[in-house]
Amino acid sequence: MPETLPPIIKALLEPGCYPNLAQRVELIETHASWVLLAGEFAYKIKKPITLPFLDYGTLDKRRACCEAELQLNRRFAPDIYLDVVAIFGTQENPRFDSEGPPIEFAVKMRRFDEAGRLDRVCLSGELEPAHISSLTEEIVAFHRDAAIAPVRTRFGLPSDIFAKALGNFDELNSLLSDLECRSKLDALLAWTRTEFSRLVPHFTARREAGLVRECHGDLHLGNLVLIKGRVILFDCIEFNEDFRWIDVASEIAFTYIDLLDHRQPGLANFFLNEWLSRSGDYDAMPVFRFYAVYRALVRAKVAAIRASQDLSDHGLILEYITLAERLALPPTPRLIITYGLAGSGKTTASTSLILDNASAPAIRLRSDLERKRLFGLAAGAKSQSPLNGGIYDQNAHLRTYQRMYSLAQDLLNLRWSVIVDAAFLKRVERVTFHRLATQAGAEFSILAPQSSPAELRERIATRMKNGCDASEATIEVLEQQIKLIEPLDTNESNYLLIV
Repeated sequence: MPETLPPIIKALLEPGCYPNLAQRVELIETHASWVLLAGEFAYKIKKPITLPFLDYGTLDKRRACCEAELQLNRRFAPDIYLDVVAIFGTQENPRFDSEGPPIEFAVKMRRFDEAGRLDRVCLSGELEPAHISSLTEEIVAFHRDAAIAPVRTRFGLPSDIFAKALGNFDELNSLLSDLECRSKLDALLAWTRTEFSRLVPHFTARREAGLVRECHGDLHLGNLVLIKGRVILFDCIEFNEDFRWIDVASEIAFTYIDLLDHRQPGLANFFLNEWLSRSGDYDAMPVFRFYAVYRALVRAKVAAIRASQDLSDHGLILEYITLAERLALPPTPRLIITYGLAGSGKTTASTSLILDNASAPAIRLRSDLERKRLFGLAAGAKSQSPLNGGIYDQNAHLRTYQRMYSLAQDLLNLRWSVIVDAAFLKRVERVTFHRLATQAGAEFSILAPQSSPAELRERIATRMKNGCDASEATIEVLEQQIKLIEPLDTNESNYLLIV
């Protein structure tokens, strides 16, 4: 038992203090809290401290923060966050079931298996795309219902965003003397100033569109847990509203950077794509790279503070600064279109590209999803459209391809690589997108997975039976496509992507 523990925490390590049956009590200590694991419950007590970004200095403030923590976290984890409980008695003999004035407060939580935390799942090599899909589903639902920042607050104002970004540089420069780091920081500061000036209208528009919301604020893998196959968010920021009231794109950038930090670039790319496909928030992409660089430099700042405290080397700081540099200066973009009949595996093949192509993250546009979005339908909804009718008539087909063209053009101009997952049966459609790549200065490729007609029919039949895919292609649709498909010509074959 550490000698520095206050009497109340030492006493609460005794199982007899608790109203529930606890055979033993374990302690987890953070910079701001003590968490006591007692039986099936956990009790989180805030340290009586005041820091630049939080104030737990009085009992009333700790109680208010406990109540805020309960309320905020019950938005997405009501089964974990149970109550705020008072602690009575004395510092040396605390009790949960006594009377009199409280001497402390705790957030009572239901315990979960720590092995299910996503940072631990990731370190064990068991973090899978299915977990990322579950995570993005939870985040999109949470953000959709989260409170929108009131207009008269400072939250999400361009000036506030810029001040926070500049603050990273000020603190890093005060902590670092390494010439290589300082040189890189100078270049990143110039990039940040230039990008901010360009992005002011985007920041303003997103704020006016209600995309600055009461978010989680600390959405790294250690605050995500896998329970019964579902990823649950927990432990959001309750002590500082500036960290919580942010653009949803900034929140996504936090998780994205944490996946990169865990050496999972493929899953980071997949995470961003899953979020975009579910939210449809492609307007986030102009500002996303700015937020990602900001988040990487926050990591650098934290590493620098720790290095100044324990005199460790600056290797980790340089890693984060180099990551920010790579994010700010992406490689030449690439436009990849798919080509093939229904059931040929275009989405499966493009998913593999997203997961495997770590050096050039790409944004995928799926015609099945964008078509549904154009007509106000959920991805899994069935339109009940007849063959060549409804949302699959010629006009809808043209609108869908025009939508993907416009999105691809915007993304390429932002130097994001793009995968357009569609049938591209007609040569004119392929030529149009090839021309777009040329105009944008992007490399061009065609991904064309192949399968036999029998395999195609079997896959479509299975997909229809399962009924959980955005595609509504039937055997009838496949037979029509076989008649209409225009083969790749000799020139197009030169652009085939071998995977």
